[in-house]
Amino acid sequence: MGTLGSTKLGLGWTTHGDGKRIGPGSVVSPQERLSWPRTIGIGAQHVVAMFGATFLVPLLTGFPPSTTLLFSGVGTILFLLITAGRVPSYLGSSFAFIAPIGAAMNQHGMGGALGGLVMAGAVLFVVGLIVHKAGTHWIQMVMPPVVTGSIVALIGLNLAPTAKLNFEQGAVTGLVTVAAILLTTVLFRGLLGRLSILMGVLAGYVTAIFRGEVDFSSINDAAWFGLPPFHAPEFHLSVVGLFIPVVLVLVAENIGHVKSVAAMTGQDLDPYTGRALMADGLATVLAGSGGGSGTTTYAENIGVMAASKVYSTAAYWVAGVIAVLLSLFPKFGAAIATVPPGVLGGAGVVLYGMIGILGVRIWVQNRVNFANPINLSVAGVSLVVGIANFTWSIGELTFEGIALGTGAALLIFHGMSAIARWRGTEPLDSAEDSGVKPSKLG
Repeated sequence: MGTLGSTKLGLGWTTHGDGKRIGPGSVVSPQERLSWPRTIGIGAQHVVAMFGATFLVPLLTGFPPSTTLLFSGVGTILFLLITAGRVPSYLGSSFAFIAPIGAAMNQHGMGGALGGLVMAGAVLFVVGLIVHKAGTHWIQMVMPPVVTGSIVALIGLNLAPTAKLNFEQGAVTGLVTVAAILLTTVLFRGLLGRLSILMGVLAGYVTAIFRGEVDFSSINDAAWFGLPPFHAPEFHLSVVGLFIPVVLVLVAENIGHVKSVAAMTGQDLDPYTGRALMADGLATVLAGSGGGSGTTTYAENIGVMAASKVYSTAAYWVAGVIAVLLSLFPKFGAAIATVPPGVLGGAGVVLYGMIGILGVRIWVQNRVNFANPINLSVAGVSLVVGIANFTWSIGELTFEGIALGTGAALLIFHGMSAIARWRGTEPLDSAEDSGVKPSKLG
C-alpha cells in the first residue's frame, strides 16, 4: 500500500518543524505531528479530557463502563479512518442518549436500549450520506436556531427528575459533588479547569467513601485482564420515537465540531462534514451492537487542542488505542462502577442543567427574537412538553417528552411559518433578530 495508501487513510503525517517546538502564531495541523513521545503525551491528555464525561453516561444509564470505553476507542479510530485523518476528534459518550436509554430500559431492558442506539446510528449515517452529497444548507433550513436551541434545551431539562432521584439517595455527597464542580471551574485554569466534572466526581467519591456509601466487593471479584462484558441489541418499534430525535442533536454537535476545528486550523473541512456524520453514525451502530453507549464528537477535547495548539490526528490515534487498552482491565471498569448514586445525582444536577442552558446559548448566539410569536411558541410549547415528559402511545409506538417536544418544535415552526406566509401575516423577522450571527450549524 505504501505512502499513498497511508495518506488515503490519514496515516501519512509529516513532522511539524523540528518535532519539538511550535512557533508563535502557528499550529500543528491534522496532517502533521510532533515527535512521537510528545504526541503520545498529548494523546494521553485527550484521554483524561474525555474520561469523566464518557464514563458518566454509562454510570447514569446502567451500562458497563469498560464496554463503553472500548467502543469509544474503537469508534474514534473508525472516525479517523473514515474522515481520512482530516478531522481531529474523540468520539465519547453522548449525553443526548441518557433520557431515551433510561426510558427504553424501563420498557425492554438493556437490549431494547441498545436496539434504539443502533437505529439512531443508522439514521445518522443516512443523514451523513445526504450531507456528503448535498451539503449542509438544507439542515439550516429544517432546523433554524430557535428549533435547534429548543431541542437541546428540552433534552437536558427532561432529565431533571433523574438527577433529583439520584441526589436524594446521598444528599450530602451530592452537595459536595456540585460544590466541587463549581469551585474547580473558577479556581483553576487550563486543562484542570476544563475537567471540572471529573474533579467533582472524584471529590464526591472520596466523600462517599468516608460516609460508607461505596461497596468495593465488585472490584475484588473482577479479574485483572479480560474483555469487557458484551450485550446484544433487541429491536422494538416502541423505542423509535425515543431515539430518532437525538439524531438532530448529534447532527448539530458534529457540524459544530467540524466548523470549530476548521476555524482554529484555517482549513476548509466542509467536504468532510458528511464523512464525520457517517463515521459517528457507524460508531454508534457498533457501540449499540455490543453494549456500549452512543457516541458523539467531544467538545472537551477541543479545549485540549486549543491549549496545546496541536490538532494532529496522530494524537487521537494514541487516545483511541489507550482507551481500548484500558477497557481490557476489568478491575478498572469495576472500580468506576462503584460510584454511588449521590455522586451521580450531584454531577447530574450540574450536567443536565448545562445541557439545557446550551440550548439557551444557541438562542443567544443567534439573537433569536422572542418578540416574534412564532419563535416564542416554538420554544414555549416544546420546553413544556419535554420537561413535563408528555407521553403518547399509538399501538406499539410510544412517544415521550423528548420525541414529542422535538416534533412540536419542528411542526410549530414550519407549520406556523407556512400559514403566516399564506395569510400574509408573517413577521418581518420570522427566524432571527437583525444582526444575526452565524449559528453552530453555519
